[in-house]
Amino acid sequence: MEQTHKSAKQRVLCDKDVEDEIERLQNSPYVKLARKAERIRNRRRQYLYSLRLYEKKGRQLEAEGITLEEIEKLGQDTDLE
Repeated sequence: MEQTHKSAKQRVLCDKDVEDEIERLQNSPYVKLARKAERIRNRRRQYLYSLRLYEKKGRQLEAEGITLEEIEKLGQDTDLE
């Protein structure tokens, strides 16, 4: 025979309790702080991934014999058109 025993900490939440708790948490300064920190952390990681990609592309260009001076010259030539 299976028993379903819940501790005092675990209580069944009705729909209204859930909505009230969501509203309370959405207005919590701690939630706002954590969200902001997470956004900054994610933004920095995306920047890191972009830099890694640029490094990889730069290595490929160098392996093909393309230099920064050649790229800058190409940029100047297209500005004249």
